[in-house]
Amino acid sequence: MTTPIRAPHIVKAFSEELERLAADVAAMGGLAESLVSDALEAAATRDGDLAAEVMARDVQVDDMQRDIEKKIIRLLALRQPIAQDLRVCIAALKIVADLERVGDLAKSIARRVPTLNESDPTPFAASVDRMGKLVLGHLHQVLDAYATGQARQAVGVWERDDDVDEHYNALFRELIGAMTEDPAMIGPGAHLLFIAKNLERIGDHATNIAEVVHYLVTGREIASERPRGPRPEAP
Repeated sequence: MTTPIRAPHIVKAFSEELERLAADVAAMGGLAESLVSDALEAAATRDGDLAAEVMARDVQVDDMQRDIEKKIIRLLALRQPIAQDLRVCIAALKIVADLERVGDLAKSIARRVPTLNESDPTPFAASVDRMGKLVLGHLHQVLDAYATGQARQAVGVWERDDDVDEHYNALFRELIGAMTEDPAMIGPGAHLLFIAKNLERIGDHATNIAEVVHYLVTGREIASERPRGPRPEAP
């Protein structure tokens, strides 16, 4: 993995440690992304075994976060990084915290699958799946931006965060309407709402990571504020 965000070090060992840190964060990101993808597939195909696998694999994300945090603390204590190198360490610390939450949210989605399997499929499941693919695309793009040091790519995710919120709000209104008209929809509808809310939160974490990547690469925070739409509804 290459990280075009800093100059070579006089101390080669330190440079290699920073490279390994970035590689570890990227690997954790890949695992978190795969959990979201598999959780969505489990929900779409009603695959209880795949859902159980997602819930079991979340432990790996937690373990990776702890291991990376220990490495960062060691680097801060022993190397006392400054400037770009300090940004690399702090960015990694922030990103793994977001990725740990992404793993938890993927696990929460997977946890809904056995209950969904107790009721007949609804047409709203397809809307949830489309929202999931949108969120997964944002997560993939921002993780790729981190791996390649592309600030513009990260900003693209940040600018499209409202797309996820708008999708969620529309789905929320449709599901509430369906649950009001048909009491039989209350059970499956509630679980679909929780899945959609988890996806909206994953989108928020992708946006958080985008802000961190932009600062990591440029040394500047995203200054302009995009227009905000209505806040997402709560299920």
